[in-house]
Amino acid sequence: MQLGKILDSDPSRTVLLVLGAAVWSDGPSPALRRRCRAASDAYHAGVASHVIASGGLGRHPPTEAKAIRDLLCDDGVPAAAIDIEDRSTTTLENIVFSLPILHRVGARRVILVTDLTHGPRALMTARAFGLSASLRSPPLKGARKRTLAYQVGRELLALPAYALRLRRLGRD
Repeated sequence: MQLGKILDSDPSRTVLLVLGAAVWSDGPSPALRRRCRAASDAYHAGVASHVIASGGLGRHPPTEAKAIRDLLCDDGVPAAAIDIEDRSTTTLENIVFSLPILHRVGARRVILVTDLTHGPRALMTARAFGLSASLRSPPLKGARKRTLAYQVGRELLALPAYALRLRRLGRD
């Protein structure tokens, strides 16, 4: 049996947590669309029985969580399988504000759905709050090189800053 099969063996206790990305004036950003496609594919593959759409209001409505829910529903994920966390504006808040939902649905394991560049910081944060977490990242195919370079640079600064922040919170 492959490791992936062992990790995904109980989808009824596994939740996909889709972390928000920008909503632009003309709709969801390409990053948000990629994350939703990865979550939808995982849901339809039977990896998880529930999805949390996480993200608050950015520069343009709707909230990232609502945009995630709409994209997932358009892709055939039942609305009843989706919970919304629509207050968060940071990775830390994505995790913290999703904890009550994870508890309510009886999650034993969470799969964070976010870009590969953002994954290490998201995983570190989730694990600092005691979550059994893994990562599912969409392919970066089609992403602009300039955008990827920006994301890598941002994460190189944000990762140590989050490590310090979590330590101060007593979560390291």
